[in-house]
Amino acid sequence: MVGNQDKDALAGLEKLAVELGTRGYQTRVEAPPDRVVSLVVVNPQTRNLTEYIAASDGSFWWSWAERIAPWTDVGGAAQAIDRVLGSGTSSA
Repeated sequence: MVGNQDKDALAGLEKLAVELGTRGYQTRVEAPPDRVVSLVVVNPQTRNLTEYIAASDGSFWWSWAERIAPWTDVGGAAQAIDRVLGSGTSSA
């Protein structure tokens, strides 16, 4: 059974995936049993630049357990991820 927290996390990650897709990243949501829902983000220009973004407690988190942004700030989270993974595809 999926709790409300998990549904909110999944919804937030799906929105983040869409935003990152517009910036040229490949993404996929993973929701394995007994683990935090996460978003795999891949820079297709440099496949070594891959990150797992977790969603929990109302925020997006780096794989090293540092908070990125709240679920309500999808644009800010995408911008931070873009800075770290450096896609070079953004038109900013």
